[in-house]
Amino acid sequence: MAKDKSILIIGGGVIGLCTAYYCSRRGHQVTLLDREGPAHDGCSFGNAGMVVPSHFIPLAAPGMVALGLKWMWNPESPFYIKPRLDFGLLDWGFKFWQASTAARVSRAAPLLRDLSFASRAGFEELAALPKSDFGLTTRGLLMLCKTQHGLDEEAKFAERANELGVPAQVLDAKGAAALDPGITMDIAGAVLFPKDAHLTPGRFMSALRAHGEAAGVRFKWNTEVTGFTREGRQLKAVRTARGDFAVDEVVVCGGSWSPVLADELGLHMPVQAGKGYSLTLPKPPQLPQLCSICTEARLAVTPMGSALRIGGTMEIAGLNEAINPVRVRGIIKSALKYFPKFSESDFDGIQPWRGLRPCSPDGLPYLGRTARFENLSFATGHAMMGLSLGPITGKLMAQILSGEAPQIDLSLLSPDRYK
Repeated sequence: MAKDKSILIIGGGVIGLCTAYYCSRRGHQVTLLDREGPAHDGCSFGNAGMVVPSHFIPLAAPGMVALGLKWMWNPESPFYIKPRLDFGLLDWGFKFWQASTAARVSRAAPLLRDLSFASRAGFEELAALPKSDFGLTTRGLLMLCKTQHGLDEEAKFAERANELGVPAQVLDAKGAAALDPGITMDIAGAVLFPKDAHLTPGRFMSALRAHGEAAGVRFKWNTEVTGFTREGRQLKAVRTARGDFAVDEVVVCGGSWSPVLADELGLHMPVQAGKGYSLTLPKPPQLPQLCSICTEARLAVTPMGSALRIGGTMEIAGLNEAINPVRVRGIIKSALKYFPKFSESDFDGIQPWRGLRPCSPDGLPYLGRTARFENLSFATGHAMMGLSLGPITGKLMAQILSGEAPQIDLSLLSPDRYK
């Protein structure tokens, strides 16, 4: 192995924590900086907690532009773009349109499949460690279809999944009910993806931080990066309001704020923040045992212990963390259509959570070194797959920073692909 390095990681979400943990396990000296405190509730905490090999189609796919244009005029729909004059948004939108082709999806799907299965194995390894009770449940995921048309479309996707080596089974309404009798569903049918899993994100983040500390990671909270000290094609130090940090390697895992740091270094990395919302019911009227996605409404539903989390929407509104009650109302209305035993009153007093998911134009993360600086890497842009791809992202970055070839070909994920 290459000599131990001083590695500085910017960002304390799931990607930053996984990268820090696996780099430290390799013997490197790891420091993690985050602009927030340890109790922050960013995107890694309030998400649906799903581990999804079934999600091998990137966000930028054929038909998504037309569907997005249809949805964006309805403020309660699953997708919304806040109108604004912003060159970055226009640039991102054009690149998204360019990427939404069958050929690009065909190239991306095997890569996302391989990343997801490797990450699922990583979750199982982490769950086997002492003090790692984060509720990993490997019983699969149901894609719930309200209409027969939705079920027919999902059945086509299931056929493609099976061809790609991702097991999928089409079920009628009775078959879905038999798999999860604890929840009443008003659906035409469902598709079961038995290799998917779910967990409780907050507990996973706590366990991961504890494992990082035990492995020697130094955490510096409330430490915002203000700049960099450069020497040729090397970054020599990271500047913060709490002092400078000398470095051998820098990894930017800043989520939706990563482009701000990229701009500071003269790099072009298009990312739009996709705001998502979730509501967690501590005592739901019914509690499923499997996680599910309501396909037509794009809702994610996950049991977490005795609680139930329901989340969704993709709101492109910049780095804006304000909660839009109209979007939250849309989630509740949609959930009631699939789960008739629930009522609006079940959501009374439930505080909505929101988080900003970093979305690249082609729906693939940025992962690996940049050409401009020899010791700068990025691990960001995972969109809705950040938690699901956390362990494999951390492992791959540890391999790269240790001077090894990554176990998976990452050429499609180059941080320089839009330079």
